[in-house]
Amino acid sequence: MDIEIIISLVFFAFCAGLIDAAVGGGGLIQIPALMGTFPHLPPATIFGTNKLASIAGTASAAFSYARRVRFVWKLLVVIASCAFVSSFIGAACVSMIPVSVLRPLVLLMLIIMAVYTFMKKQFGQVHTERPVNSSFLLMAALGSILIGFYDGIFGPGTGSFFIFFFIRFLSVDFLHASALSKIGNLMTNLAALSFFIPTGHVLFGIGLGMALANIFGSLMGVRLALKYGSGLIRILFLILVSILIIRLTYQMVTVGFM
Repeated sequence: MDIEIIISLVFFAFCAGLIDAAVGGGGLIQIPALMGTFPHLPPATIFGTNKLASIAGTASAAFSYARRVRFVWKLLVVIASCAFVSSFIGAACVSMIPVSVLRPLVLLMLIIMAVYTFMKKQFGQVHTERPVNSSFLLMAALGSILIGFYDGIFGPGTGSFFIFFFIRFLSVDFLHASALSKIGNLMTNLAALSFFIPTGHVLFGIGLGMALANIFGSLMGVRLALKYGSGLIRILFLILVSILIIRLTYQMVTVGFM
């Protein structure tokens, strides 16, 4: 493989890690880069290689947040376990629900999220300490199950859905929501890799090199998020959701909902 191609993949992985650490959406950068480089590879191999690179950056970001943001560990256990199990089930059911059904529903949810976040200027700007009782944990479990299942069966916008859910229903700010989303994403990526690796759908040479770049990008992304706080993350969140909306709309128009 040409050195120019390797450098370009490493660069895209670094950028993906940086953006993903703050608001998610690293796959929007890495997957097109891999598809452009390896147009004849099966989609499963593209996704598996992307997950290998992503999980390294996500784990790094989760660890960095854990050192600087105060977590309720009981809450983390609920989010992590529910997200992993439901994502695993979602991956197993991937052939049962057609993309043509999911894509317009996801587009509608993204539009609602973007409008809601834009209109409510204080949304995600205040972190409220709530008692971690059974109803609070049940809400966290329900959201993690639904979003984890979605990531296993489809995927685009998972980080954005996690962040929106944590802010809207757990009353945290963008910074804490982004930190919590890394835990959820780490588990969903791990569940996906438990499918892709045994079936041989991972390019380890490329994936490990991109994983290293993804880690460095995620470390910088966490630093920016911690330095500039929820204000910056809110802006990046709106930008990312807008890109997702444009991307899904384009796909629906050009390929007829498939």
